[in-house]
Amino acid sequence: MNVMSTTKHSPDCRAAFGRRDAACPRCRELAAGATPRGWAARAAREDAARAAAARAHDCAKSGCGPVCTHGDW
Repeated sequence: MNVMSTTKHSPDCRAAFGRRDAACPRCRELAAGATPRGWAARAAREDAARAAAARAHDCAKSGCGPVCTHGDW
């Protein structure tokens, strides 16, 4: 059973740019191999899906004009 850790970074955690703080309990968990949590994995999946949709887009079939508007909202 894979249970997500609830350990939080300490208020005075000095982790930045991939460097972890040895005094922070969450940084120690991550250094020991804990799974990172947050938005990064979801953002990577969404970016990959958006890129795949752009590659699969066919302007002729979609009826785009002189300028492709695929993905515009």
